[in-house]
Amino acid sequence: MKKLILLILIVCGANVAVRATDGCNQQRMTPEEFRAKQQAFITEKAHLTKEEATKFFPVYFELQDRKKQLNDEAWKLLREGKEENLSESRYEEILEQVYDIRISTDRLEKTYFEKFKKILSCKKIYQIQHAEMHFHRELLKGMNKKEGDKPRRPR
Repeated sequence: MKKLILLILIVCGANVAVRATDGCNQQRMTPEEFRAKQQAFITEKAHLTKEEATKFFPVYFELQDRKKQLNDEAWKLLREGKEENLSESRYEEILEQVYDIRISTDRLEKTYFEKFKKILSCKKIYQIQHAEMHFHRELLKGMNKKEGDKPRRPR
């Protein structure tokens, strides 16, 4: 079950970050603020022109919204799994559905990759993916700082 939860956390990368704090002022961001910061960060790091950004980000955020819907479905199923009296067959159904959602997410990303290629070069798409990972890493660093920079105990 731990592996499954870890897997879902990876899938929802952007969604977790929506609730993240800003590394500078440690205040909660609205989804709009998050998207603005994400767009600015990715635009800068991937060296997008204004024209490229104007064409790309509406499609990108459309993908993010659809991925969030799928992720919300997966989390709903996982929360159901916390109930004490579920049968083994229900757990199997839950896991099957969660894995199907993950596959749907991957297919969705592949579909949007084809859309992105109509807007940007593959090199730019690669740079965007790299910038996106860097953006989420920076947010997580900000979250860790908010926890008071407490040293973590080794497990």
